[in-house]
Order: sequence, then C-alpha cells, then structure tokens
Amino acid sequence: MLDNKTQDFSVRGMTCASCVARVEKIISRKDGVDSVSVNLATNQAQVRYNPEEISEDDIVNAISKAGYEAAPKADPAVKKYLFSVKGMTCASCVGRVEKVIGRLDGVENVSVNLASNQAQVETKDPAFDPQKVIDKVTKIGYETALLEEEMPRSDEDDQEQEAAKLKKDFTYGAIVTSIVLIGSIPHMMPGWGAWVPDFMANPYFLLLLTTYVQLVPGWRFYRNSYKILKNKSADMNVLVAMGTTSAWVYSGAMTLFPETLTNMGFPYQLYYDVTTVITTLILLGRYFEAKAKGKTSNAIKKLMNMQAKTARVSRNGEEVDIPIDQVVINDEIIVRPGERIPVDGVVIKGKSSVDESMLTGESIPIEKTADDEVIGATINKSGSFTFRATKVGKETALAQIIRLVNEAQGSKAPIQRIVDVISAYFVPAVVLTATLSAIVWYFIGPAPSTIFALTTFIAVLIIACPCALGLATPTAIMVGTEKGAENGVLIKDATSLEKAHKTDIVVLDKTGTITEGKPKVTDIIKDEKMSENELLALAASVETASEHPLGDAIVQAAKEKELELAEPDYFNSITGQGIEATLGQKEVYIGNAKLMKERSIQHNDMLNKADQLANEGKTPMFVAVDGICMGVIAVADTVKKDSVKAIQQMKDLGLEVVMITGDHHRTAQAIANETGVDRFIAEVLPEDKAKEVSALQAEGKIVAMVGDGINDAPALAQSDVGIAIGTGTDVAMETANITLMRGDLLSAVTALRLSKSTMRMIWQNLGWAFGYNIVLIPVAAGMLYPFFGILLNPMLAGAAMAFSSVSVVLNTLRLRSFKTL
Repeated sequence: MLDNKTQDFSVRGMTCASCVARVEKIISRKDGVDSVSVNLATNQAQVRYNPEEISEDDIVNAISKAGYEAAPKADPAVKKYLFSVKGMTCASCVGRVEKVIGRLDGVENVSVNLASNQAQVETKDPAFDPQKVIDKVTKIGYETALLEEEMPRSDEDDQEQEAAKLKKDFTYGAIVTSIVLIGSIPHMMPGWGAWVPDFMANPYFLLLLTTYVQLVPGWRFYRNSYKILKNKSADMNVLVAMGTTSAWVYSGAMTLFPETLTNMGFPYQLYYDVTTVITTLILLGRYFEAKAKGKTSNAIKKLMNMQAKTARVSRNGEEVDIPIDQVVINDEIIVRPGERIPVDGVVIKGKSSVDESMLTGESIPIEKTADDEVIGATINKSGSFTFRATKVGKETALAQIIRLVNEAQGSKAPIQRIVDVISAYFVPAVVLTATLSAIVWYFIGPAPSTIFALTTFIAVLIIACPCALGLATPTAIMVGTEKGAENGVLIKDATSLEKAHKTDIVVLDKTGTITEGKPKVTDIIKDEKMSENELLALAASVETASEHPLGDAIVQAAKEKELELAEPDYFNSITGQGIEATLGQKEVYIGNAKLMKERSIQHNDMLNKADQLANEGKTPMFVAVDGICMGVIAVADTVKKDSVKAIQQMKDLGLEVVMITGDHHRTAQAIANETGVDRFIAEVLPEDKAKEVSALQAEGKIVAMVGDGINDAPALAQSDVGIAIGTGTDVAMETANITLMRGDLLSAVTALRLSKSTMRMIWQNLGWAFGYNIVLIPVAAGMLYPFFGILLNPMLAGAAMAFSSVSVVLNTLRLRSFKTL
C-alpha cells in the first residue's frame, strides 16, 4: 500500500478564474485524487493522489485533453527549514550564525532572528541535509536543533527557562554584591565606613566574593566569550568579560601584591564593587530582556493552544473519540455545542453557529449548514452537526497559519540587513575605541593616569550595547505579525510588512472585494395591479428554470421572503434579451427593453425608472404578464456594508484608492460614486488587470493590490504588495504578500495601519539603539572631561547597558495595544 503523494504540475494556457475552476474540476473527478489546488499566478497545480490508483501521466493527459499544456514540475520548490538557536545575545551573534549557514552548499537564503532565537533556511537542493546546519552552528558555540515541520513550536517555553536561570544567577549575584558594596565603603569613602566590620572590608574577603560573582553567576560571559573567540570573532559577551575582568584582575593583583605594584607606580585602588555591580546589573538586564522577549513571542503558543486534542469520529457505525493526529481525510466527525472543531471540513448534516473570531477576528458567529466549510480550532456555539474532514495535520488552516506566522516572525526585513552590516563591525570598533581612549588618557590624563585610563577602558567596553541593535527590528516584526494574526491578517514575511507602509496607491478589485460578489435584488417597481410579493413570486417561479445569475438572485430573494413558487409549464431563454415562459394560463416575459419592444409590450411608464436604476449601476429587468408590463425588478452586486468606511479610512491614511473592474463604465461609475474611490478603471479583462497595475507602478508609485486571490492572482503577483481578501481557509496563497481571513476591506485597512505602526516602532527602536551608542560611547571615552569634568562611572555604564536592550523590547511591547478602527 503506497502512501498518498503530493506532486506539483505546471499548467500552461490558463487565463482566468474559469480556467482554474475547469482544471480543478477535471483533476478532482479522477479516481485516486484526494485534493487539488490550482494557482493562476504561478501556472501550477498541486495534486495529492494515490499512486496505486492514478499516475502522473494520467493527470497530465487529463489536463492536456482539456486544452492546456501540462507536465510534472521538475524544478524543486524552495523548502524551508526552521532551527532553534540558543545562546545568541546580540546582533553580532546573528551575523555570525547567518554567515556560517550561508556558506553551506545548497543554501539559497538564511535569516536568523535574535528575538525568537530561530534560524530559517531556504534551499532548492532536494538532498540538503539539515544536520549540516546543526553541526556548523553547534561548532561555533550555539545550541541548535531542527524544529519539526509538522507543527511549529513556540519559543516562549525556552524564554521562560532562560529567564528562570537568569533570575537564579542574578539573585545569588545580588546577595553577594550587596556584601561587596558594604565592604567597599571604607575603600570608596574613607571615614564613612567605621561601622563596617573589619572582616567585610578585608581585601582578601572582597576578592573571594568577587571571584564567586565572576565565576559562578558571571560564568556565562566567559563561557560564551570562549566559544566566540575560538572562532576568531567577538560579541557582547567578550565586551562584558573584558571590562569586568580588567577591573577584577587589577583589584586582585593590588590585593595580592600591593607593595610591588605601588612601587611600580600603580595607584592603590580596588574595583571589586565595580566588577560585581556591573555583572549583576547586566544579569538583571538579561533577565528582564528574556521575560520581555517571551511576551513578544507568544503568538505561536496561543495559536497552538487553540487546537482540539481529540475528535469524535463515526467509524463502523460507532462514535469513537480519537486523538486529533489519527483523523484522516473523509472521516465523518461529530461536533457538539461548546466543542472546538478538530480539523477543516464540510458540513454534511445538521446546522449551528460557529465562532471563528480566533482565526478571523470576526466576533459575530457564522451560521453553518450543509455544504458550508468549517475551520479547525473554531468553536461550535449552538447546535450539533456532522462534517466530513477535508484537511488534516499540517494541511489545516490552523497549521498553515502557524507556519506562516512562524516564518514571518523568523524572516528579516530589508531595514534589518543594514543594521546587520553595521553590527558586524560594531564590536571590533568598540574594542578599538576602548583601547585608544585608554592609551590617550594614560599619556595625557590627570594623575593617577593609570586609573583614569583603566576607568575609560572599562566604561567604553561596558556601555556599548549591540543587543539593542539586534533586538530593535525583530521584536517589532514578531509583535506586528502576532497582532496581524490576532486580527485575521496573515503577513507572509517581514519584507511584505515593511513594503506595505510605503504604499501610495491601493487598487481594489470591485467584484467580491468592494462588493459582495453575487447579485441581489435591490429594487422592485410594481404596477398598481400587483403587489411586490406577487410580482417577485411570479418572476421567481419562472426563473427557477433558469441558470442565469440574475435569475438566481430573484429566486433567492423570493425564498428569503418564504414565498410559494411554482414550476413553469414552458420556458425559453432568448439570447441577449431575457426569457419567455408560461405559468398556468399566464404568458410571462422577463428581460430588457429590447425584449419588451420586440414583443410589442408597452413599457414606457416604466422606462424612466429603469433608466434611473441602470444609472445607479443596477440591472433592471422588465416583467410582463399577458402582454402587459407589470413592473421592473432590479438586480445588482451590492456594496459590502463596510466598504465605504474602509475606503474612507484608506484615504485618511493618505492613500489614493483606485477601483478596477470588468464592468462597463456606467456600472463602475455608480459604484465609484457610492464608495468614494478616487478613480476607477472599467471594462478590464481579468488577464489585463496586471497590466493596469504595472501602468500605475510606471508612475513611480508603490502599489498595493487588494483582490479575491483567484482571478486577481496575476495582478496580486504584479503589485508591490498583494493582499488577498476573503480567501477563507486558503491561507497559503503564493501570490499574496498578505492574506486576510475575513472578507471585508476593513481587514485591508488593518494590514496597512499595522505595517505603518510596526515600521514606526522599528524606527523608534533603531533611533534609541543608535542614539544610545552615539551619545554614550564618547562620554564613556572621556570626551566631556576636558570641558565639563564629567567622567562616566563604569557602574553607571553597566546599568545603562543592562537596560538599553530592555527599553527597546518594552517599547516594542507597546505595539501589542494596537487596535482596529
């Protein structure tokens, strides 16, 4: 028994959504095919099938017979691997890990995220061995593991464990440091420490305590420095270790050999307080940072907790509860009120309302009946129903959302690349600056110049903080993508998030995006001889024999009013005009003015009203009975309730809003007037929408395209930012940069606002991180001393350094208060 296989096929010749539907229908009808997904933008079909029942050639032949060129895709698709990387502390670590992985054969792209402690590796090599990544990264001193593809994991647990270790180290370090500070009072302020016991002020006792702080709570700095230096590199751990060790060694040497050193000209000065305070403060900063980072990375965990643990499945006539990972496609699953829906599927029996807010952000429960789709992890509210599983495991909407969020959080924004380049030179530049400042002050500094030089050397090393640079961008990206997921906005990667904030023009597809995408009866104009319900029931009875969308709209309107319908005795469709039918003894005509004229039916009293409806973008249909015009029924694709509000909000953001549609000019004009778009482009074929987007880009504009992700796929791919709206469970669309789980334009506004808020947060973080170093490193080097007599105490440098990265993360957490309008 062979396992089902998933294979990609190239399909040439598709031009619109109808082609997509046709190819999907042809393939899905074949025995042995489990599922099929066709993408117009990539000219590709992904088919899951049983090789024992159907072969690749059978699928290719079926597609070819329908008039399309087809072949199995030989080129391997890009595969993404996600690795956890523990031990990174700053932007220099990120650059080192990326450099090592990037040198491996077969690696197309690598992105390392300091905030999530993860590395994302892309490759096209089908024989690529992830173990090579683990071996290389482990060799340079970082703990690495491959994260399982089936269900991405949250890094929050690791952050909590690291925070617990740091809390322990800080607590022990703080206790000992307090004793050291008390014992150092007689050395720092002679005459003020008479109350301090002699044994606490004893230099040997202080050396012993300081050594404990350096080698127990502070051992992590030495351990990490050794790993880094062994690979001929340096990072923040090296700076901390160099700075604290300098003070510790000088103080220890002065304690053990005071006469020898003072005779050589070195002043008697002890820095035990400086060493222990700096180490403890940095540990405290690391602890706060780990706690804050955990809060920025809890999106995946929250999503994973949504998943049901078991499913009630009907098998062999019995209902049994089984673990969710044992559910297979086509299982019939029973869901009772209050339960989570285990996997994706289609309702086959019963009805209920389902709360989909955790995935779509929509608070109002959605009514579900037979043939409606349900999404795994959503909550059944009222009734019981049975559904057939269509997607399980990593194919479910929830699993794909988790994958997309994880990949987005692990990706790197273009702005971060610039930061990485700067960070690569940062640590060597700091060491050089510290060394030069020490040399200069040793020769020109005030007496004792040795102490002055040592103070500046330690202060410069300690004040520098590449951590803040490394965290500025990824933390904002993580929180931004999390807030997007909470509001039903799935952002493909950090590049998409950054691009979106630069948008100048938003192009909106009309049908299905601005409008509902299906015709509805909007107006009923009647003659005095007949009521509205009578006219609607008559027209709907005749239209029951029609397959036209306009006729279906009339039938649906009658059913909503629960009107009694009859079947026509005779029915005939007249191309380009309408229909004729007999209903009992009545002869009925429904159609346009041309039909009325050719059948010699007087309709002049209704003509002006029909023209007025047409000017409003509606399609008027005359209804005549036995040669007399009894009224007009208008049908239109109605504007969604939130579209006008959303378009105004886009304009408030300073964006130009353009509507694009295949409808004729008069209909487009009516919708444009109703919604308030800045301009519209009408009578555009689906395959030409991409050309119109390209024309707008030629104006030098950054264009975001919002469409339904099917017949708009080429335009979505052409745009700078493709936003697929209302795609339901199809969350893995390759054409869209951003996928919206809800079917309204307000979600598109949320995506654009979120992009702007996230980028604003990134610039604030970078401004703080760069500003901090630009201002304080010169101060630490003693540049203000000749003018104002100001010299930065190394302990204050340690405190500032410890809280610089914490401030960046805390600032980012403000983004969690982002709310939709």
